[in-house]
Amino acid sequence: MRKIEKYFFAPSPLQKLLAFCLLPFSLIYCIIATLKRKFARFYDFGIPIISVGNLVLGGSGKSPFIIEIAKNYPNSCVILRGFGRKSKGLKVVSIQGNLQTNVQIAGDEAIMLAKNLPYCSVIVSENRKNAILKAKELGAKIVFLDDGFRFNFKKLNIILKPKLEPYFDFCIPSGGYREHKRSYQKADILAQEGRDYERKVQLLYPTKRMLLLTAIANPSRLDSYLPDVVGKIILKDHSFFDKTKILEEYARLSATSLLVTQKDATKLEEFGLPLSLLHLEMHINPVIQQSIQEYIAKES
Repeated sequence: MRKIEKYFFAPSPLQKLLAFCLLPFSLIYCIIATLKRKFARFYDFGIPIISVGNLVLGGSGKSPFIIEIAKNYPNSCVILRGFGRKSKGLKVVSIQGNLQTNVQIAGDEAIMLAKNLPYCSVIVSENRKNAILKAKELGAKIVFLDDGFRFNFKKLNIILKPKLEPYFDFCIPSGGYREHKRSYQKADILAQEGRDYERKVQLLYPTKRMLLLTAIANPSRLDSYLPDVVGKIILKDHSFFDKTKILEEYARLSATSLLVTQKDATKLEEFGLPLSLLHLEMHINPVIQQSIQEYIAKES
């Protein structure tokens, strides 16, 4: 478990003390985040918008959740910020499955979504309002909004509640919450991992000596799915990989493949190394799927 993960999810006594010392800053952050959402200008875009968000830092499964629900709706568009990309502004990543750019411009999550949703479009943008207008311009009939809880748009609010929750019920920087935990009550659909959705991981293309390479949030959540590996390279969420260093470690350990997630695989296509894949699928309660369908039918 990396230091930042340990601080939020399994703090040492010293880290607990630090968290309490930072409480005044957490209170200020929490108040600002709540007021910003509450008093933001309201927008009705005249199109069904399904927001999938969370209250905790990273790793709740938003992207695979979106893939599982959006695959049922062609002529839709997925919108996300595009963390980790080497670009700014609005970028059309794909139009109904046809890639328009690369992983450096779009970011790893956006490329993963585009490759898994061949009948949908994908847009990255810091400005979600402009992105929704662009989606409508491209002909989208439904928008799936990644991490959209804080935006005051007319939408269906789905909030994911993962199994792994922060140690303290505090906002950043004392705890791992981006808004007060009471905000769960604002969800139209509160999806609890293990009850309303479940992650299933399948190992594809295994080899004898796999080297784990990953740059995802909360990488310790992979531990329960991992087979035997000859080594681990764990980097910050959304990091791009240094080919020279990866090849050196690969040769040193006499590895026979890199073991990666779907998100990581988008950044390794030009490395020329065999990939073993931790293929994640999301199983979602049919009641939630039905609620989404009814909302879309009502708003269309």
